[in-house]
Amino acid sequence: MARNGINKRELDKWAKGLVKEANKSLERAARRNRTRVPVQFEATTAGGGELSGGGAIESSAHLARLLMWLDAYAQQHPGEYVDVARFVEEHELVEDASVLAFQLEQRGLADLARIFGSGAPHVHLTDEGRVAVHDLKNLQKDRAARLRHTMDAFLRWLYDAAGDRSPADPGLFLDTPGAFFAGTEIPQTALEQALIHLAENDLIEPIGADPVTVAITTQGVSCALSGGSVQDHTNQQRPGTTYNNFLPNAQGVIIGEQQNVTQNNTVGIDPSAFVQLAGYVGQISSTLGISEADRAELERVAQELHDEATSANPEPGRMRQFTTRVKAMLVDAGATAAAQVGIQMAEQALGTLV
Repeated sequence: MARNGINKRELDKWAKGLVKEANKSLERAARRNRTRVPVQFEATTAGGGELSGGGAIESSAHLARLLMWLDAYAQQHPGEYVDVARFVEEHELVEDASVLAFQLEQRGLADLARIFGSGAPHVHLTDEGRVAVHDLKNLQKDRAARLRHTMDAFLRWLYDAAGDRSPADPGLFLDTPGAFFAGTEIPQTALEQALIHLAENDLIEPIGADPVTVAITTQGVSCALSGGSVQDHTNQQRPGTTYNNFLPNAQGVIIGEQQNVTQNNTVGIDPSAFVQLAGYVGQISSTLGISEADRAELERVAQELHDEATSANPEPGRMRQFTTRVKAMLVDAGATAAAQVGIQMAEQALGTLV
């Protein structure tokens, strides 16, 4: 249930109307200033992928777009260096072209050539840069990552634009760097879903219909000031809930939504830790940066662990087997914070069987 009793259907209708009006406002702005090209939404395809190295360049509109631009240039002019000032001029940016070039060089994504008499270095993609472009193209297909970025970027923009909680035109967000992810514009569906999620969790609220405006709530301000993600904040706001994800237990209850797991088996085993581990894995599997095949296998094992832990008579040996497998796959996933939490949960669950 959303703020002020607005149901899911009403939120869906509101979000779609808001995006439609936002695009209209950008078109009107473009007509007033013919030198600017209106930012429009375009559909993208679903899929997986992640930017290697765990960096945040996918959330940097200018650097990610510059990488894509350099890749396109390299395909037409192999081996040539190009002046970054051309990119800045083509996209009508106010960024310093030299700084953009230096940032790519610092990340090992481009080689620089200082041309005498030129205002900015000329650059050429390195092998690492070409790999980064490949990863960005894959990441553009990651719907979950794009939605998380959209929620975070919109809420932070709204806080900066209307920190005093006064209503703001959400269409203005579409003309900011935050409206880009992995070098491409955010599609309409992602913005609609982000607005619905933010409203459902009381982080924003609809104010006006003509013109369409939204305001950040007290919870939204708290989330923005925390410096964390929207997802982290909403997970923390569920009292008595440890983890929330898609895996249903034997009674059809979503893991994490129940306040407590009741021990009702005949072998004296408390399955709570195993149920919570399975639920947590289901929640964070898409954030680990593993291949689709490994992700599917991890979720399959977590489902089997969940099914066993919620059965009438859970078998300790099978829970140990599934938990050990989950732990091993989390170790293989790398030293991310989410994986480390999962590993600790697995160790604690295994400790209950000693």
